[in-house]
Amino acid sequence: QVQLVESGGGLVQPGGSLRLSCAASGRTFSSYAMGWFRQALGKDREFVAAINWSGDNTYYADSVKGRFTISRDNAKNTVYLQMNSLKLEDTAVYYCAAGANAATMTRGLRVDYWGQGTQVTVSS
Repeated sequence: QVQLVESGGGLVQPGGSLRLSCAASGRTFSSYAMGWFRQALGKDREFVAAINWSGDNTYYADSVKGRFTISRDNAKNTVYLQMNSLKLEDTAVYYCAAGANAATMTRGLRVDYWGQGTQVTVSS
C-alpha cells in the first residue's frame, strides 16, 4: 500500500505561484510513476502532469504546459508541482496520484493510489 498526502495549497493572486508537495509512504516510492490531477467545482477530474519513476520523462496537459513543472525527490519520497503564472481557471482541488506508468496516467489510466487533495484558489 502507498499513502499519499498533499500539502501547499492555498489562496494566491492571478499571476502568482504556488508549490504543491505530495509525501508518499508505505512502499518504495521510486518504483512508481507519479502524477497530479485536479477537479474544479462542477467539473470532472482532469489530468495535469505526470513523471516517470526515474524523473527523466514528464508529461503535461496543454492547459498548464510552460507554466507548471512536475519534479520528484526519491530520497525524500516526495513529488512536487511548481505552479507559476496562475490563472483563475487553475482554481481546483489538486490530487496527487501514483501508478505503474506515466504515459498511461495522462489518459487517467493505471492510477493505483490517490491522495486526499489540496485546495488551490486563484483570486484577486
